[in-house]
Amino acid sequence: MNDTLHTSETQDFELAFEQKYVRVLISPELKIVICELLADYIPIEDFKEAFHQIGEIVKAGNYEKFIFDKRSLRAFHQPTMEWYFIYWKKEMLEYGVKTHRKILPDEKWFEKMVQIAKAQILQNYPDNIIDQLDIKYCDTIEEAIAK
Repeated sequence: MNDTLHTSETQDFELAFEQKYVRVLISPELKIVICELLADYIPIEDFKEAFHQIGEIVKAGNYEKFIFDKRSLRAFHQPTMEWYFIYWKKEMLEYGVKTHRKILPDEKWFEKMVQIAKAQILQNYPDNIIDQLDIKYCDTIEEAIAK
């Protein structure tokens, strides 16, 4: 494991899969899926492929919470966020995942880009599902698991 996820934080989790850009841990008991990004930029097709794989895990299990650790990112890509927000989250909601916890990089500009992009997505997709989701930002995996 790299420095981002600490064993103490994820001791109740098992590795579901790991690829070049993502590591995914699961806890069927806690009903949580954790996705840790491993690179500073992820091409959209690789991102979609990984999230389709996460989707298969969600469909096969009984998960309610998704923790998305984006601390490694150093680039922001609007089309990727849009796909994740509008299509992937909507499909996962159908399978019971309505709690989302996000851990952003420390850079303030990244947080600002997320806010701008989110506002734009909400404006462009008025039939979005954001009101059906519980989304919170956290600083650590431990906090994301607890909240």
